[in-house]
Amino acid sequence: MENIDEFSLNLLVELSRDARASYAELGRRVGLSPSAVVDRMRRMEEEGVIQGYSAAINPAALGLSIQAVIRMTCDGTHYHPFLKFVKTLPDLRVCHHVTGADAFFLEVAVRSLEELEQLIERLLPYGIPTTSLVFSSPVARHSPELSRLGSAKQNRRTGGRPR
Repeated sequence: MENIDEFSLNLLVELSRDARASYAELGRRVGLSPSAVVDRMRRMEEEGVIQGYSAAINPAALGLSIQAVIRMTCDGTHYHPFLKFVKTLPDLRVCHHVTGADAFFLEVAVRSLEELEQLIERLLPYGIPTTSLVFSSPVARHSPELSRLGSAKQNRRTGGRPR
């Protein structure tokens, strides 16, 4: 769905603000009927624009108060075993495969520094981990900034028919 029109883009903006809004409420916000919202959302899901719906969970509220970024080197012989291993880590939140001196950036959340140390020790057979503790995350976007992608209006659109 490379060519997203204004209504679909506005619908994505509203979904990013409140993914729990009803079809009727989303329709009111973007100027579409509930059935048109359902059709557009289904199409965007099928085309991979919308990849899913999830709850934002605060790791610290679950006792996972230590967050860290681990830069990981990994040579060719350890690459596939590392990928297999890293998928089994319950502390892992995100694994990015990157260019440059490092091969991966891992984002992890653990209960204590001792747990972090144990995790780092488990990574050692696959390469060299370099760890940074996260103090805070002043910007944490989970979706692209949609307003820069087109003509999505900051103000809610009322009335009108889709073009």
